[in-house]
Amino acid sequence: MKKLFAILLVALLALSSAALADTIKIGVPNDTTNEARALQLLADNGIIELAEGAGETATKADVLTEGIEIVESQAEYLVNQLPDLDYAVINSNFVLDALDAGIEIDKALLVEVEEVYLPRANVIAVKSENAEAPLTKALIAAACSQQVKEYIDATYAGAVISVVDEPTDGYDPDVDYAALAGQTITIAATPAPHAQILEIVKGILAEKDITLEIVVYTGYTEENPAVDAGDLYANYFQHQPYLDEYVAETGGDVVSVAIVHTEPMGLYGGRQADLSALGK
Repeated sequence: MKKLFAILLVALLALSSAALADTIKIGVPNDTTNEARALQLLADNGIIELAEGAGETATKADVLTEGIEIVESQAEYLVNQLPDLDYAVINSNFVLDALDAGIEIDKALLVEVEEVYLPRANVIAVKSENAEAPLTKALIAAACSQQVKEYIDATYAGAVISVVDEPTDGYDPDVDYAALAGQTITIAATPAPHAQILEIVKGILAEKDITLEIVVYTGYTEENPAVDAGDLYANYFQHQPYLDEYVAETGGDVVSVAIVHTEPMGLYGGRQADLSALGK
């Protein structure tokens, strides 16, 4: 009897190990807007099925597909976690950060469609009291310029896409630039692509003797409070739904004043080099 029990136990352990081995681990960002977005990318490509009604607030609890484990993580950590995951859905700015740091990462296996990533374009935000200020208008004109659009198109090969339909020459004809000469705009940004893009903006403003001081943050929680408190004039790091969520949760007084670019989310391979493990 003991021998039979031992055989059954070994068999059960083997089955359990096989089941674990067959489970596909997919990492997704753990913040509300990006997790829902990541899960929708997977659902749109037939990788998972989501519960009926799961939308902008979808989480791993809404995933109905067996054999796939959704691993929630802070968005900025997913690149480093790829070796322990089969796949991960990652915002392209973190992929750019990884490439800049010399981390090898393959091209996305799947990318969001335009209807999904366009509404999540990245914005420049200021306190509402500064929304119509001449300094803000000067910043907007420089950020929405042909120079910036051309830089984005030439630099990021589709990982970052300009959404400016009518780019300026860098300047607003209604702004009295002479009156702004000698002033400084402090702006928070994450490293890539935001701070990189702002270097182009900095050069445009410098032509009018306006200094753009770029304050680089590596996280995503301090930029809005810094603008809210008046410690910084503006920030450029987030898409509109993220800003909307911040305002709803905190009652913050931060508003978007310009839409500059968008970053399609992609599914990247970790332990898997292609989609064959998903039957694709």
